[in-house]
Amino acid sequence: MTAFRRSAESLVKLVTSASIPERRLSEAITEHLGRTAHISPSPAESRSWDRSLPVLARDLLDAGLGAVEMLIEYQLPLTSKRADVVLAGVNPRTGRDAYMVVELKQWSQAELYEDDPELVLVEGWPGAPRLHPALQVQGYCDYLADFTEVLDGRDDALIGVAYLHNAADPDVQDLYPAGDGRARMFSRSRRADFLRFLRDQFAPRPGAEAADRLLESTIRPSKRLLALAAQEIKEREQFVLLAEQRLAYELVMHAVERARRAGSKEVVIVTGGPGSGKSVIALSLLGELSRQERAVLHATGSRSFTETLRRVPGRGSSKVKSLFKYFNGFTKARPDDLDVLICDEAHRIRETSQTRYTAAHLRSDRRQVDELIDAARVPVFLLDEHQVVRPGEMGTVSEIRAHARARGVRVQEISLDEQFRCGGSRAYENWVLSLLGLRPGLPEAWTGDDHFTVAATDSPRRLEDLLRSKLDAGYSARMTAGFCWPWSEPHKDDTLVHDVRIGDWTRPWNVKGDRAVGQAPASALWATMDGGFEQVGCVYTAQGFEYDYNGVIIGPDLVARSGRLITVRAASRDPALTRGTDDEEADRLIRNTYKVLLTRGMLGTLLYSADAETQTFLRRLLPAA
Repeated sequence: MTAFRRSAESLVKLVTSASIPERRLSEAITEHLGRTAHISPSPAESRSWDRSLPVLARDLLDAGLGAVEMLIEYQLPLTSKRADVVLAGVNPRTGRDAYMVVELKQWSQAELYEDDPELVLVEGWPGAPRLHPALQVQGYCDYLADFTEVLDGRDDALIGVAYLHNAADPDVQDLYPAGDGRARMFSRSRRADFLRFLRDQFAPRPGAEAADRLLESTIRPSKRLLALAAQEIKEREQFVLLAEQRLAYELVMHAVERARRAGSKEVVIVTGGPGSGKSVIALSLLGELSRQERAVLHATGSRSFTETLRRVPGRGSSKVKSLFKYFNGFTKARPDDLDVLICDEAHRIRETSQTRYTAAHLRSDRRQVDELIDAARVPVFLLDEHQVVRPGEMGTVSEIRAHARARGVRVQEISLDEQFRCGGSRAYENWVLSLLGLRPGLPEAWTGDDHFTVAATDSPRRLEDLLRSKLDAGYSARMTAGFCWPWSEPHKDDTLVHDVRIGDWTRPWNVKGDRAVGQAPASALWATMDGGFEQVGCVYTAQGFEYDYNGVIIGPDLVARSGRLITVRAASRDPALTRGTDDEEADRLIRNTYKVLLTRGMLGTLLYSADAETQTFLRRLLPAA
C-alpha cells in the first residue's frame, strides 16, 4: 500500500527546519504521492496536511512517542480511499505490532444532524450532512482488518481515533459518545486524555518494523470475512446448479485445486448467453471458496449489477458487501495476492482502467484485462460476447485468451451455450440473433416455444398494460427501450421528466443518479426494487438482470428496410456513440444493445417499434398480443 512515511520525530524536524514549514511538508507529501501512487492532491488536501499533521506529530512527541511511524495518506487495500494517518508501533503490554488509524478533522464546531447519531452538520462546511468521524474511522479499521493478512485474527492490533484538534468540547458535545470499542474521538479539550491514550497503545520504541510489516502485508479477504460471506450467501440465497452449470462450477473448482497443488496459475473462461446461469455460477463459487477460506473476490464492470449484488447476497452485512468490487479496482493489486478473482459480466472489461476524466499524469497504457489476470492465481471470466454495448469494452474470449497466453498462462474455456436449457429459451435467443443480424441468415418468423412467450403489441400503452397485468399477478416485469430519446434531469419538484414519447404515450427513463426520485428507485436498483416498473429502463440499467416478463420498445435507431434490420446511428441519443466511434462499431454496439434488451425476460417478451415500417415487419414475424 502507498503512503508518505515518517517517524513523528522526523516529521516535526521536517516542518521546523523549513523556512516556510507548510510548503516543505506539502511539497514532500505531494512529490511522494505523485511518484508512488499517481495522486495529485487538491489545495484543500495540502492545507489540511499543513494544519493537522504537525499537531499530531507534536502530540506524539509530547507523549514520548517520537519513534512511532506515521503512514500519511495510507491507501486502503483494493480501494481509492485513503486514511489520513496510520500510526505504527509496538504494544507496551504484548510487545507485538500495534496500529492506530487517525482521522484528522479541522472542525471547530459540529452537531448531530436532526439527532441522527450517525450524521453531523459542520459549521463552515455548507451542504449535505457528513458521516460521524468516529464511524468513518471505525469503518476504516474494520476494512483494514478484513483485507490485510498481517491483521487477520489480531483484534488487539488495531484501533481508530477521530481527532478534532481545533474543537473545544462544548462546540462538539453532540458528537459524544461515538463509535465502538475500535474507535474513539478526542477534541482539543481532551488533548491530555489523547496523550494518555497514545501511551496506552504504544511503547516508546521504534515503529519502523511494524510499519514495514503493514506496508508489505499480503492483501486478501480475512478468514473471518470469508466465513461470514459463506454463511450469508448460503443462508440468504439458495442456488441450484443444473447440469452444464454444475459442470462449469466443478471445472473451475478443479482448476483452483490444481493451481494450489502445483503453485501454478490458470485462467478460466466461461461463456454463455442470457439466462445461462453465469452469475449463479459466480455466486456459488464465491460462497464455496469462502467456505474453504480461499482468498476470493467478485468483480464486475457494471455499477448497477455490483450495487445490486451488494444489496442482495450482501444484504445485512457491510463486510460481505466489501467482497464485491469493480474491474478498475485492481490497478495496484499485487500479483497473485488472491487465490481466485471471479470476473462476472466480463464482456464489460474495458481497454484500460482509466476514464476520460483521469488526469493526464495519472494515465497508464496497461490493459485492464492484464490487471485482472495478474491479480489472482485463478482469474475466472464469465461473459457473453454479444453483450458488448459500449465503446472501449474489450471483454471477448479472444482478447482474454491472447493476454493470458502472452503471459504463459494456461487457459481453459467452458461454454454453457452448447447445452443451454435454463433461464429462458434457446430457440428464442437464436431467433433474436437472426432478427438482429448477429448470425448468418435473414430474420425468421417465430415458431413458438412451449416455455416462452413472444408477441408484438400494437402500441406502447398495450405493451405496458400487458406487463402490468403480469406484475399484478405476482410476476416481475420491466419495460426497456433503445436509447433514442433525451434523458433529462428531474424537475425541481423531485419528479421525473417524461422523456420517452410515442404519440400520446409518455414515460420517464429510469433515474440517472444514485438517489431515489419520489417513488422511483436509484439507477442501480431500477431492475430489482419496487417502483422500477413505472420508468423505462435503458441498457445500462438492464444489463446483468433478468425478470419474468420483458417489454422492449425498439427505437428509430434500429429499423426494418428490405426485409432486414439496419441501424440508424443518427437516431441514437446514446452519448457513448458520439465520441470517436466509427459507423461499423456503432452498428455493432446498437445491435448488441438490443440483444441485451431483448433477452432479459425469463418467461416472455413483448415487442413494439416506434417506426411504422418496422412495426409492420415485426407483426409479420410475431403473433399479436
